[in-house]
Amino acid sequence: MISPQGEQVRNQIKNVIGPMLKASLDIPLETRRPQFEAMMSRVKLPPAVEIEELEAKGVPCEWVRISAGAAKPPSRTIVYLHGGGYDMGSARAERILTATLARVSGQAVLSLNYRLAPEHPFPTALEDALAVYRWLLTTGRAPETLVLAGFSAGGSLALAALVVLRDAGEPLPAGAVLLSPVTDLACSGASHTTNIEADLVETPATINEMRTCYLGERDPRTPLASPLYADLHGLPPLLIQVGSDELLRDDATQVAERARLVGVPVTLHIGEGMWHGWQLTAASAPFPEGQVALQQIGDFVDQLSRTFPS
Repeated sequence: MISPQGEQVRNQIKNVIGPMLKASLDIPLETRRPQFEAMMSRVKLPPAVEIEELEAKGVPCEWVRISAGAAKPPSRTIVYLHGGGYDMGSARAERILTATLARVSGQAVLSLNYRLAPEHPFPTALEDALAVYRWLLTTGRAPETLVLAGFSAGGSLALAALVVLRDAGEPLPAGAVLLSPVTDLACSGASHTTNIEADLVETPATINEMRTCYLGERDPRTPLASPLYADLHGLPPLLIQVGSDELLRDDATQVAERARLVGVPVTLHIGEGMWHGWQLTAASAPFPEGQVALQQIGDFVDQLSRTFPS
């Protein structure tokens, strides 16, 4: 059962934000993008958050850190890939979440502005993610001090990046955090049908737009675009979170099962009654279920620190 605070936030998503996002599909993408940025940027960050913009191998990024007062300087870096269906979103739009990740983990977050589709279709966003990860290694950071993280489309990019790095024989990060990852653009999971009414944010139309913008006429089962179909052996530990009411629920549960079958350590958390992006909501409007999910991320990163001390 959802907590009273969670139910209150859920009703706001259901009655206000969800309908607004769903109706926006009728607006041209070039108009929708700045509207989305403006909506997401309304949330004020805590005063302790520091933002430092930079470029890494030509990819615009930003460091998100908690300012002085921490017990010790961050020893680990979370490399964060934002959501937005590959065709919208930015590091700025998800600053409240990356700032919260920095707080709950005690680590620095490097958030990427990868290039967006359809202007830059698959595999451009993945190439940007890999370029930044490889750049971090050139700065003297050990791979075991890096953690990949991503929300929605960003979760898919994080998982696909792990597959590319493993296949290339390159050093892998200590682990990855996948928040409602889009792992199956073929939409084979039952939740793409059974959760149509339950999902407060996503619709089959939004998934179709994502697939069309990102992949065009390519096979939706292309492994690096839909990592459910990739060989997942040899990957580092994964934390996967998804809401029970999401269209993407089975994207998460199926990829967790396939990863486990080939020996990958997987922690899967299904938020009962939760919607797409409930962790992002909880970062700005705290409620118990969201706080549990966010703390689980912090604990996961902390455990990786204990497993692979820097």
